Amino acid sequence: KGKISFTRYFQKFQPGDAVAVARELSIVFPYSKRLQGRTGKVVAKRGSAYYVEISDLGKSKKYCIKPVHLIKIKN
Repeated sequence: KGKISFTRYFQKFQPGDAVAVARELSIVFPYSKRLQGRTGKVVAKRGSAYYVEISDLGKSKKYCIKPVHLIKIKN
């Protein structure tokens, strides 16, 4: 836990960006712990959060996640 950098809190993503889910423990994460480390693609922006499409057991699912819990993957 601890202080969060503003850079990570206000980071921007574009639709199509590859991201990994990395829970920030000092901020509430509304989903299950099993999303930790999963990768997916940003689909759209909704308010200050992003819709991320993640494959879960062969099914495509969309989650609305705040940017502080996401890390951009460089291709």
